[in-house]
Amino acid sequence: MESFGARLHRAVSERGPLCVGIDPHPGLLARWGLDDDVRGLERFAGTVVDALGDRVAVVKPQSAFFERFGARGAAILESTIRQLRNCGSLVLLDVKRGDIGSTVAAYASAYLDPSSPMYVDAVTASPYLGVGSLAPMFELAAAHGGGVFVLALTSNPEGAAVQRARAADGRTVAQTVIDEISQLNAGAEPMGSFGLVVGATIGATGHDLSSVNGPLLAPGLGAQGATASDLRVVFGSSLPAVLPSYSREVLGAGPDVAALRAAADRALADCRSALAGSD
Repeated sequence: MESFGARLHRAVSERGPLCVGIDPHPGLLARWGLDDDVRGLERFAGTVVDALGDRVAVVKPQSAFFERFGARGAAILESTIRQLRNCGSLVLLDVKRGDIGSTVAAYASAYLDPSSPMYVDAVTASPYLGVGSLAPMFELAAAHGGGVFVLALTSNPEGAAVQRARAADGRTVAQTVIDEISQLNAGAEPMGSFGLVVGATIGATGHDLSSVNGPLLAPGLGAQGATASDLRVVFGSSLPAVLPSYSREVLGAGPDVAALRAAADRALADCRSALAGSD
């Protein structure tokens, strides 16, 4: 099976460097005039699919906002994933899972095995039980052409206490994560299938991303405060690997389909300009 890195490279080439989240939190549902219930969730997700599924390279549903409605919310998430895949978007499920042994293997089966009803192209994962604990995810992803985006330098202020702490060899915890993911991607063409999550709001990081050879997911754009031009400060020479991610900045334009598409187009134009190094 074709690798996730190759499929992502092609999707970005064809549709542009943009990831849009589906984050149906209560405030957005209310802004759209929808009730905070399963019916509102279904209408919200379906509208985003109709507006963006056939034009955005990557769509990133946030699992928690579906899970809060229980089994019916999970069923809507499954349906949303199927619809997005049928539209040609790559689906990155934002679940931030991380565990050890058979448990992380079960998470891998849930999201990265094509026989699963929740099967997606890639997931987010937490490495803070050790990057090696995620090996079952990496192995199943590689076997089935999937991807894993591992948290490295996140936008939340609490993250720095852990991520910038120094290990015995002097590297930060984040740099050790970066280096281990770089090893997994070594030699992959056109890029590796294992990415990192690096927040667009964090400014100059002082970390070396030059050897990652995989995608760099950059959340925090738009409503969280970062602009596309901030990507140059955060990523420097690694800009070609960046996948900018917007959620509320685009979703807030709904529920009108044309307005959602226009918002996504504006975000994409800003990202193209920033990643090309022009104003």
